[in-house]
Amino acid sequence: MNYKETLERILKIGIALSAEKDSNELLNYIVKTAMDLTGCDGGTLYLLDNDALKFRIMITKSKDFKRGVNGEEIDIPPVPLKEENICAYSAIHKQALNIPDVYNSDLFDFSGPKKYDELNGYHTQSMIAVPLVNYHEEVLGVMQLINATKDGEVSPFTDDEQMILVSLASQTAIALSNMQYLNELNQQMWSFTEAMTEAIDARTPYNGSHTRKVAVYSGMIADYINELHAKGEEETFFTEEHKDQLVMAAYLHDIGKMIIPIDIMNKATRLDKHMSDVENRLAIIKLKIKVDYLEGRISEDDFKQQTSQVEDTLNIVHEVDAAGFIPDDKMAQVVSTFDYKYVDADGEETSYLTEEEKTCLQIRKGTLTAEERGIMESHVRMTDRILSKVYFNRSFKNSPVWAAQHHECIDGSGYPNKLQGEDLCMEARILAVADICDALLATDRPYKKPLPKEKAFSIMESMVEEGKLEGKYVQYLKACLDK
Repeated sequence: MNYKETLERILKIGIALSAEKDSNELLNYIVKTAMDLTGCDGGTLYLLDNDALKFRIMITKSKDFKRGVNGEEIDIPPVPLKEENICAYSAIHKQALNIPDVYNSDLFDFSGPKKYDELNGYHTQSMIAVPLVNYHEEVLGVMQLINATKDGEVSPFTDDEQMILVSLASQTAIALSNMQYLNELNQQMWSFTEAMTEAIDARTPYNGSHTRKVAVYSGMIADYINELHAKGEEETFFTEEHKDQLVMAAYLHDIGKMIIPIDIMNKATRLDKHMSDVENRLAIIKLKIKVDYLEGRISEDDFKQQTSQVEDTLNIVHEVDAAGFIPDDKMAQVVSTFDYKYVDADGEETSYLTEEEKTCLQIRKGTLTAEERGIMESHVRMTDRILSKVYFNRSFKNSPVWAAQHHECIDGSGYPNKLQGEDLCMEARILAVADICDALLATDRPYKKPLPKEKAFSIMESMVEEGKLEGKYVQYLKACLDK
């Protein structure tokens, strides 16, 4: 190979190294390329791990021997960082070491290669060790090659080959460092996400598994889409990075709930903690009515009528407080109690129910008043605001956008921005399905009983018919859960 060909080869290698995204492929590439450039028979790559050089890839062509090339662990004890070992010396001093003949050198302890030769009928002759040093002068590992060949004969590694190997090792170290930095950034993002998820779920026992369930369901849908794509039944395909962005969005979708008051987050019934106020007030009124009767201020008929009125009010309040839905006839009964008052001997009036309690008891479905629901729904805007303050690297740049859209509906009836149609991305539609599915199936909500899976999906299919949810994603999740 002449100088021009060598230069072109090195340039192509540099391009290939910078383009490689898989660390295992990168390590395989450097060893195979180095062996090809020098025509050598064997190559070993070590990575520095806890002050020792760990065997990562081992290849001997003449013995058809390969280990670690598929990423599997090599169960050989790592080489300690002691100067008597050539690869360790290379790492310690960041220096390439070129040994023309192992058996005629006393510079290092070559008992290991010699023992290998004896056991395997091999003969190690020339050897070179090159450290992988990045731009921070950090040693990441060592590449060690044996038995360079020229015209079919084992020969020493030339100075030109050493220079090429040093360049190749340097480029590899930089590419490997970049991968490690990107991996560290991604791990940092995931650790932040885990911490935020823990903080959200720790605020209330009623939200303990919701975030994780939505993440699991979203990942299921992405995997199912890929299964269909492989069969030619779905155009969309999720890369690993795309799926990771979706799952992270699921983990972050409720981060805005950190600012929602606990008494709204945990409101189990319409009156919730105010029920005891109603019970105490009506009990006192009932006692006052009895006193009025005993002291002759009211007749026996009035006593019975007023006592019955108090008891009926308390029964109705108890009945509707935790009801899933209040129909018209029952609502009429509730409203009929709103004018009830107790009037004492001095003409002072005490309403059976306060205005706030009346408002709560008129909630048709759920446990939140319109004002409380507005506060609860504000968590989506707060999710957007919180996540806008966080830098998301390119691997997760879309996660905050999708997270802030998980309550939007295709027909524009969702919130906070009333997005609809094509303005609502695929990922937000998937998150909406996953979020609603867990809300319906959840077993830890104080304000509702968990629904059977068939009933939950029946409700979601109705939402599809209403134009709120994407039908195919509902069916995809159903198929996943059916498995």
